[in-house]
Amino acid sequence: MRMLRVIGSLDPADGGPSEGLRLSAAELARMGCETEVATVDEPDSPWLGSSPFKVHAFGGRKRPYSYSPGLLRWLRRNAAAYDVVIQHGLWNYTAYATSRVLRGSRTPYFVFTHGMLDPWFRQNYPLKHVMKQMFWFGSEGRLVNHARAVLFTSEEERRVSRDAFFPYRLNERVVSYGTVEAKGDPQVQRAAILNTLPALAGRRFILFLGRLHPKKGCDLLLRAFARVARAHPDLDLVMAGPDQTGWRRELEAIAAGGGVAGRVHWPGMLRGEAKAGAFRLCEAFALPSHAENFGIAVAEALSYGKPVLITRKVNIWREIEEAGAGLVAADDQEGVNALLDGFMANPQFGAAAAKAARDVFLAKFEIKRAAASLLETISAYA
Repeated sequence: MRMLRVIGSLDPADGGPSEGLRLSAAELARMGCETEVATVDEPDSPWLGSSPFKVHAFGGRKRPYSYSPGLLRWLRRNAAAYDVVIQHGLWNYTAYATSRVLRGSRTPYFVFTHGMLDPWFRQNYPLKHVMKQMFWFGSEGRLVNHARAVLFTSEEERRVSRDAFFPYRLNERVVSYGTVEAKGDPQVQRAAILNTLPALAGRRFILFLGRLHPKKGCDLLLRAFARVARAHPDLDLVMAGPDQTGWRRELEAIAAGGGVAGRVHWPGMLRGEAKAGAFRLCEAFALPSHAENFGIAVAEALSYGKPVLITRKVNIWREIEEAGAGLVAADDQEGVNALLDGFMANPQFGAAAAKAARDVFLAKFEIKRAAASLLETISAYA
């Protein structure tokens, strides 16, 4: 099978969608499925240089709406050469281009929404929601309503997406999603994170890894950490991730106001051995999001056998709770306080949750299972 995947960007700093695409493409290649990618990244973007699959980069990501007429023209000429097309994400020019070219064509196409129909956005950005509803009438709604299937990464994501926009006539399918199993030399990886953050030597720490964005609940986590830090003087917090909105200064002020500025570490985006080392050394992984369709970093933490502390807005929370692989609470200050309080108050829970984390990862979130699920779904509807 020859597959084209269309995505706004392959920049690793953009989080889960680009990472999930890379990982599943590698696994699908082992199953005999050839992947190519079309994107509006600039052709000289550094993250494209080591791509294991062919990338067609048309530029336009830095323009309003990621406008890229080159992508539209290329799709018109080439989309029919592929057995299947997968559109990743909504609300940018790639979705518009895919809709214009693929609707009504003989080439089967599918859409990954990647959480972009979550009602959190409607509640917190009502004016943007009105604009998106207009786009829904003209582009996105037509795209998803005519797709062979719209792919969700959890039952919870499918459920919460249904009331976002109208008309809503999707052929909904839930596919497995995940990441690769933890690998590499643990000693080298631990040394790498300590080389990046020497102040962590001899310290325990909670790890947050993701974009520093209001959606992620970073402010709630900092305030909750300030509370438990008084009773646990050996505990630190690592806030790892890119600051794409300029929010870090405000977050640092929250840490300072809570008296824990010296115990919160901001390494930026962690990669490679340092990222693996952070997972290996942390006490637990925390993701107190207000909206998260999957949370691939959660699956990464599970692969390392780490308990996860998440909110009920991380859409795999039911699987985590049922497995006993972490703690789950509401996405407000009281809920996030309860996550850290509960974890720190019960050391025995951490050991049990660590084993459960590995078990649920292997059962539900390992990349081989995810790739097989995607291929099975596509084959059924292509």
